[in-house]
Order: sequence, then structure tokens, then C-alpha cells
Amino acid sequence: MNLKRQPKRVVLGVTGSIAAYKAVELLRLMKLRGWDVSVIMTPSATEFVGTLTFRTLSQHPVGVDMFDRALEWMPDHISLADRAGMFVIAPCTANVIAKLAHGIADDLLTATALACTAPLVVAPAMNENMWDHAATRDNVAVLRKRGVRVLDVGAGDLACGRKGRGRMADASLILKTVESCWSKRVKEKHI
Repeated sequence: MNLKRQPKRVVLGVTGSIAAYKAVELLRLMKLRGWDVSVIMTPSATEFVGTLTFRTLSQHPVGVDMFDRALEWMPDHISLADRAGMFVIAPCTANVIAKLAHGIADDLLTATALACTAPLVVAPAMNENMWDHAATRDNVAVLRKRGVRVLDVGAGDLACGRKGRGRMADASLILKTVESCWSKRVKEKHI
């Protein structure tokens, strides 16, 4: 099977961070590249950006609730995991990083992540103190050890009114990382 000819299918996870608005631009840029993107939002993410925005831009239903009517015959967390060529969570809160590190699957996003065998790219976004906390650092280390591409956070003005590290990586860096992961997969398939 030639991975270069398959449509690039991305599942984009959006968590409850003020940086959720940046995921809208990330989705737009993914679509401009011709990628087929399905979006999963945590319930708290919908407090920052509405599902209609993501549904309109992705041209797919947006998954939020684990117990909504399934889009296909199988549960959404399985069908979305199966369709993903790449799973990107941007922004990713400290809470979701902890759930991913410990295999907690208590919502549609984390259950899909646990069921997904595609590469996972995580773009954290949080307050500097949360990013520097030992628990977060340990959880990030666990994810990286498992092969998850956890991007570093940026520095600058934070939503809490402080300046520091914790900003979600720029969309261009996230896209570059995803493209690098795809290139690596294509090379591995040819070896």
C-alpha cells in the first residue's frame, strides 16, 4: 500500500484551553494542505470555541460526548481511531497529558487516543507553573518515551496575565512536525 497516495487523514483533538481558538487556524491550514481532518473536542474545549466552527471548517461532524449517537455502526472512539493516519492534540492541557500518560480514557478524546495506533503529536498549552510542575514534566517524559511527539511550549504573554513559558507551539511548527512524522512513516514502509 502506497502511503504517499492515500489521503492524509488527521484526527485533531482540542482540549479545554484558551488556546483552543488557535486550533481553528491549525485546522484551516491542514485543510489547505488537502488533509481530511476529523475533530474531537473535550466538553471543556466547547466552552472556548463552539463545535459549529470546527464542523464547518472540517466538513465533518465534531465528536464531543462519548455517548452521542455514533456516526458509524461502531463506537466513535473506535471508528475515529481507525480512520486516523495521524492524531494531533492541540492544544493539550496538563489534565489531558496526565490522562494520556496513565491510560485514562474517560471521555471521547482520551478513549480515541488510547484506541488509536497512528502516531500522536501533542502541542501542550498551559500556565508556566503547570508546565514546570514535576507531575507534568514526568507525564511528558512518559509520553516521549512511548514515542509520542510532544512539542515544546513557547514563551510570551500567557492568558493568565503573566509572561512565561506555556504557550501552544505555532501552527507552522505543529504542521512541520506532522509532516515529518508522515515522511518517517513513508520511509519506514519502504524499508
